[in-house]
Order: sequence, then structure tokens, then C-alpha cells
Amino acid sequence: MYLTTEQKADGREGFRAQVAENLSRRDFLLGSFAAGVVSAGSLGAFYFGYDQSLSKPLRVGVLGTGDEGSVLIGATNPEFVQIRAIADIRPYNIYRAFHGDVYSEAAEAARPGLLAKYGWKTESEARKHVKVYDAEQGGYEELIKNARRDGIEAVIIALPLHLHAPAALAAMKAGLHVLTEKLMAKTIRDCKQMARVAAETHKYLATGHQRHYNILYAEAQETIRRGVLGEVHYIRAQWHRGNLPGNDSWQQPMPKGIKPDDPQAERLLKELESWEKRLAAARGRQIEVWQKRVAQKRAQIADEILKDTAARFGYEDARFDDGRGGTYYRPAAEELIRWRLWDRTGGGLMAELGSHQLDAASIFIAAVHGGKKQYPLSVAAMANRPVFPRDRDVEDHVYCLLEFPHPDYDPKDPIRKLKKIGVQYASINGNGFGGYGEIVFGTEGTLILEREKEAMLSGGKKPSTVAVEEGAGPTLDTQASGPVAEAAAVATRDVSRGYAEQIEHWAWCIRQDPENRDPAIQPRCHPEVALADAVIALTANLAARKGQRIDFREEWFDPASDETPEG
Repeated sequence: MYLTTEQKADGREGFRAQVAENLSRRDFLLGSFAAGVVSAGSLGAFYFGYDQSLSKPLRVGVLGTGDEGSVLIGATNPEFVQIRAIADIRPYNIYRAFHGDVYSEAAEAARPGLLAKYGWKTESEARKHVKVYDAEQGGYEELIKNARRDGIEAVIIALPLHLHAPAALAAMKAGLHVLTEKLMAKTIRDCKQMARVAAETHKYLATGHQRHYNILYAEAQETIRRGVLGEVHYIRAQWHRGNLPGNDSWQQPMPKGIKPDDPQAERLLKELESWEKRLAAARGRQIEVWQKRVAQKRAQIADEILKDTAARFGYEDARFDDGRGGTYYRPAAEELIRWRLWDRTGGGLMAELGSHQLDAASIFIAAVHGGKKQYPLSVAAMANRPVFPRDRDVEDHVYCLLEFPHPDYDPKDPIRKLKKIGVQYASINGNGFGGYGEIVFGTEGTLILEREKEAMLSGGKKPSTVAVEEGAGPTLDTQASGPVAEAAAVATRDVSRGYAEQIEHWAWCIRQDPENRDPAIQPRCHPEVALADAVIALTANLAARKGQRIDFREEWFDPASDETPEG
């Protein structure tokens, strides 16, 4: 994650030479990346082995259209998915689902909205095709109840973490296939129940660990499998963010009508006033730009209605010690808007960020073992809260070290029981240096992956690199990650980070003949894979909060077993 500009430039030339020498199927694809001849969204079907389109798109409802739900809407391919309904109790999220997020060009690229995605001119026109289940219409539960009547076959779940299991279970029992955002669920018990119900109902259940559909990660896995790195003994990963009090991407500003004394309560009103002035002064094309931004800001302020509705949907008021001799008051609407900050609704850094990279580490370690997924042996972790005040439950920093088995590992042999692969992970706030990525260390080379867009191979020769341009496709909460060493420009075009491919493949799996379905046809992150990822992340959370080492048990990874690390 810290190569110099010169190293990256040298690596790019070395990589192109390597491609010229060996035009295997995968090397050719990598060469296409470097040469900039691959257009967005054209590789998934060829690379992951599914059809380029479906004769009949899958009819889908989207449960939760906030930050991640709008990203998934933006990643849908209308040739694979037809969105027939959306559900969210926040007016702001409903607005963004239709109109997209125009606060910046990068935000709009990731969250273009349904109008842009399907070519509708107005929200009124769009609502003729997409039914809305807002707070007045009963939210996601009513969408599921009415799904068959509305012609819906499957749902995409991007609700707060604590609702993944209730929504997925209800959907599968109602005869719907499910793709849920990661983590699979908030507890291992819930994950196992989801896996069991998927098997009982014969419904496809996929979980959105998109690195399983990211071609850079597939290439990294192939590079490791071929032994290019030699023996792999160690993986280092991080997700560093520059969040600080008053400037925290997880502590979203709330309308003043919900909590007038919140430090960020004035922010939305001041921004609206400023943007209205810019609109009044705008000329030419800038008029439309500022009209859209002002409309979105007003929609965000319209969330004031949540003061009266959040509690109806299970969100809770709370009062607790603020650590300064006073009391912190959290209204129910704050628990909803800032759900990632609370233990009851979210899972903290390990669930939201660490799970992505421990999943990546699992992908790399599976490659060491010839493609077979491995379960970790142990985890030691710590967490602390030195940055933010007592306005949340989630920790500021978390660090962990996991041990995975090496191919020569044997717990009964006094020598071979020491053959392990170490995985070190850290997620911190307050300093975003290095951003996020993973480094795989081998005896003959080092593989570096940065921000899901650039892969570099360093070994006995000069480093090799392939890059995806800045802003290519959506990702989770990277705006707070700090700078890394400047990379030399590469002539590339947009390449998906995997969101589009995971939705396409899920839809393709569902569309296979149900009477003659090959049991091997499964989403790449099917329940057993997603359960293992959840066990790793949530057990690391337990270890961090207890400040201790935990040895993993095989039963925790078995959907049929009732044993869980939670007890």
C-alpha cells in the first residue's frame, strides 16, 4: 500500500511485458485492463461463467435505499434485474432512490438513481413502474407481504444490520430469493437460521461480499494459486479513515427538528441556505446542477418526520452517561439515521469494514489451499475509544491477529502444528494514511491490493501493476480514507468492483431451470461462505471487546450446529 510513484511506473511496464509473454485467458484480461480496452460491465459474464443477459429480467424489490441500497440500485443491470418496488421509512432515502445522490460527481456515479438507471423522466413516471413502501405504507414488511401480488420474485436487502435476518427469513418464507448486504446477519445464530431456511425453502440466498466478484481479487487468487508468490505465510490488511469528532462519515447530520441541540443540527440548514444562494446566482448548465442539489438537501431535511415515526418501526430512545458528568440523549430517529454507531443496530468496525478484508484474506488463503476455503484457528484482538466522545457504542480503533492453517499444518505434529498463516488487520479513525487495502507476503514475492482498484506484484523483478481508475464503481465509505502514495496515471476505463457482477450472477442462478437445476450453481458468496465470514468478523469483535485470544471451533462454521461463539 506504500509503493512509490517510480516503483508503480516501473511495475506497469514490467506487467505489460509479462502479458506479452503469456497470453493465457486471465493474463489476457489483465492486459486488457492495462491497455484500457475493457469497458464497464462487459467482463462479468465472460469471467465468472454466466450468460451476458437474461431472456426475462428478475423482478426485484429493494429493502432499504440508504447509502448502500442506493449503491446497489446504481449497480443493477436492467437486462438482469427489473426493480418493481422499494421500501424505506426515511423520506430522504426514498428521494435518493429515484433521483440519485448529486452532492458530488463521485456520489452520483455510485448512486445515479432509478430515473437515470431506467430512463424515466420524472418521479411520477417512475412510480408507475416502482411501488413505494414508505412509513405510511408499512415499510419493508409490507413489501414482503405483498411481493407476490406485485409480481416480485426476489429482494435485495440493504437495511441496517439488525434487520438483515428478520427481513431475509420473512422473504424466503414468503417464497422470495434473497441477496442481502454484508454482514450476513448481526449474530451467528441468525446467520445459521438464514442458511437453514434457505435450504428448507430451496431459495437462493447470497450475501454482498463483492470481492468475490472483483476481477482484481480473482486475479490475485490465481496469482497465489500458481505459486508466483512462493509460500504465503503472512497477510496484512487495513482500513484507515480520517474521521474525527464533528467530521465523521458515520455520524450523519440530522435535521434540527429531531434533535435541536445536536452539534451538527445547524449544518443542514446552513448548507441549504448557502446552496439556495448559489442557485440564485447560477447561470447556464449550473442552474440544473444547483436545482438538483437544493432539492436533495430539502429531502434530507424532510427526515424530520422520523421524530414521530422511528419508534413505530422499532427504533429506541436512550439516555446514558456521556463520560463528562452529564447525560447523552439519543432519540429513536438518531438510532435509525446513525445506526452504524450503536450495538443494537450495527456491528462496529469489524462488521462494516473488517469483514470485507478478512473475507479477502480468506479468498487468498483458499488459493494457497488449492481453492478450498479455510477456517481460522484463533484470533487475538483489542479495541479502544480514544478519539470520539461518548456519543456512540462502536469503538474508534480495532486491531486483530488471526491464525489460519498452512497447507502443511498438522495440530498433532509438534513441528507442523506451527505451520500457520498469520493475518493482521487494523481499522482506525483519526488518521486515514494508507487508506484501505491488503498485502500478501510470500517467500518469492509480495502482492499489494489498494482500494479495490489497483493490484501490484513485487518480487525478484520490478513490481508489476494493473490499475482501475479513480472513482470506478461504488464502494463503502471510502471518502474518509486518507491519501496513499501518488500513483502514476494509467490509461484505463471504468471497471466494476464487483457489485454489478454479484447481482447479475445471483439473478442468473435464479433463472436456471428449477426442475433440472445443477446444485453446483450457487452464488459465489452462498450461505456457507457468508456464515464463515460472519463467524470470523463477529468472533474478532468478541475478542477485541474482551481483549483476549479466542480459539475457533469447527462447529461454529456448521449451519446444522447450534454452537456459536456467542454462546
